Amino acid sequence: MFGGLAPWIPILFLITLAAKFWMEPRGYRLRSVLFKVVLAAVTLGAIFFSYGSVKGIEPGVSLIVVLMSLKILEAHTAREFQVMVIFGWVLCLCGFFLSQDLAVALCLLVAFSLLLVALIQFHRGSSPGAFWSPLRLAGKLLGQALPLVVLLFLLFPRLPAGFRFQIMQPSSGTAGFSDRLSPGSIATLTNSSQVAFRVEFPDGRIPSPAAMYWRGVVLSHDEGFEWRAPDSPASIYPATIPLSGDEGIRQWITIEPHGGHWMFALDWPTSPPAGASLAPGDYLWSREPIRKPRRYEVKSSLAISRKELSSRERRMLLEVPAWLSPAVRELVQSWTSSSANPAAVVNSALQFFRSGGFQYSLSPGPYKERDLDEFLFHRRLGFCEHYASSFATLMRLAGIPARVVVGYLGGEYNEFGRFFLVRQSDTHAWCEVWLPDKGWQRVDPTSVVAPERVNLGLDSFLARRAIPNRTSNTFARNLAQRPIFTKLRLAWDSINYAWDTRVLSFDAEAQQSFVAEIGISVASPFSLFMRILIIAGGLLAIYGGWMRFRSRSRADRVKALYQRFCRKAARLGAERQPWEGPLDFAMRAADLVPDQSKRIQNISNTYIALRYSREPTPSLLDTFVKGVNAFTFATRGRRK
Repeated sequence: MFGGLAPWIPILFLITLAAKFWMEPRGYRLRSVLFKVVLAAVTLGAIFFSYGSVKGIEPGVSLIVVLMSLKILEAHTAREFQVMVIFGWVLCLCGFFLSQDLAVALCLLVAFSLLLVALIQFHRGSSPGAFWSPLRLAGKLLGQALPLVVLLFLLFPRLPAGFRFQIMQPSSGTAGFSDRLSPGSIATLTNSSQVAFRVEFPDGRIPSPAAMYWRGVVLSHDEGFEWRAPDSPASIYPATIPLSGDEGIRQWITIEPHGGHWMFALDWPTSPPAGASLAPGDYLWSREPIRKPRRYEVKSSLAISRKELSSRERRMLLEVPAWLSPAVRELVQSWTSSSANPAAVVNSALQFFRSGGFQYSLSPGPYKERDLDEFLFHRRLGFCEHYASSFATLMRLAGIPARVVVGYLGGEYNEFGRFFLVRQSDTHAWCEVWLPDKGWQRVDPTSVVAPERVNLGLDSFLARRAIPNRTSNTFARNLAQRPIFTKLRLAWDSINYAWDTRVLSFDAEAQQSFVAEIGISVASPFSLFMRILIIAGGLLAIYGGWMRFRSRSRADRVKALYQRFCRKAARLGAERQPWEGPLDFAMRAADLVPDQSKRIQNISNTYIALRYSREPTPSLLDTFVKGVNAFTFATRGRRK
């Protein structure tokens, strides 16, 4: 939970905690009021200089951590200890607000449980087995509360957002790319294992990995080696684009927050989800920035039936920079002079990249905006953005409308969760050209330079070619690729995905579907609230009655065993008088039956502990039963 805070905040907390362990045995504590005020003012100023303000989520959480640290130094009484525990629970809640990641949630659950254990132990006082006894009691309390928590989670009326509290706003740079493509902008992401989105195919229609082009942003403004999208998608296509003869491929996509408006879908999206539209370029555009994880359904077609291109679009999609060199123009002219057919020109261009000695590299060296000649005729070394941007420029120069698409290619299949995981390292750029009577056609020049990149995926391609461009340790990478670790990683990803889709995404709509499936018809949130109160009250009543019956039956059993013990003692000449307590009777019976005095004392002490202790241990009852049975057996032998 400290990941979004200034580094000195958790360091201060750990220092004060260590200082408290050193101070407490020596009787030291923070006493001076003046020193407390000065220390609080200094830390408040440090928070202001760290964040530029004392307002906001991060400064607020930092302030709570600082106050907790100061409270640790001055705490001495029982009330102050209870205040610290409450502070700790508040920090756990703040941690969940800052991040709902499953690993963070599990850590916060452990911290919450340990605070409960500390509170139980504080009230119990020091005793033998001081750790395991309060730990068992804390587990028992949490286990008893679990059914009520599950019931409230499933049926308590909720907001449409579910349990997502994405308070810390992500920057648009975390998306893996932006609406501007420049040399090296995608290659820098090859080391990123950050998740971009996860995809399920509910109908079972799964394309091959080489066909998984995930459409993100379409760039139409040509500036040489740099391309950018329009400033804003002014015109929006209809809500649904007709399919080209196929039924379409349905996808359930869970996208991670990135701060931008773009959403992702398999080429070509035809039915945008709620809150999104199809922008010019046939890509999904969210009306609101994606600032928290979002799950949506979208349908894609293998091709679009739209075969029209307006004169305005054609003019914009043929614009090229005025500074293009004569060498580039002569190259394109050699293709167009051979054949005026656009498809033939495209094939000529692909053949140029295929046989021209071009190489695929993650570190081709820096290119500037106007280094197109350097790339095409001299260095011939580049990444997918170099090939896509240069190919689109060449097509426009040949009179063929072209644009660049930035998105993702491929993904890793998770056999446990049956979904595809697409990471930032899967970011890819390709080109689209407009052909008469065919419309937009995808052309990926990277596929002719490095076909393994498209067919195998980036990781497999780099491993097969043994390209040492990535900064990660080779030994660690090889160890992580072992089957056992791969399965463990996939299983953890599957659990994370289930946590995200089944728990965090359980919003008002999912709740309505759930209550409808179990046969509960709800007219309003108030009626659902009343029903949950009735059900919760009934469960608590049943649980209270069961605990009462259990404690009574246990007390009756202890009483019955003690009466059995008294009857056996009476047969030996030590009859208990009605006014005698168990302690006085044990002392008198031990004098009357000296050979059984030890057993009598043990049985009486155990009985007193069972009857009058606030919370006797469960093993005492077993000890009592064994003691009474052993006494009975001994008295039978004595009578014989």
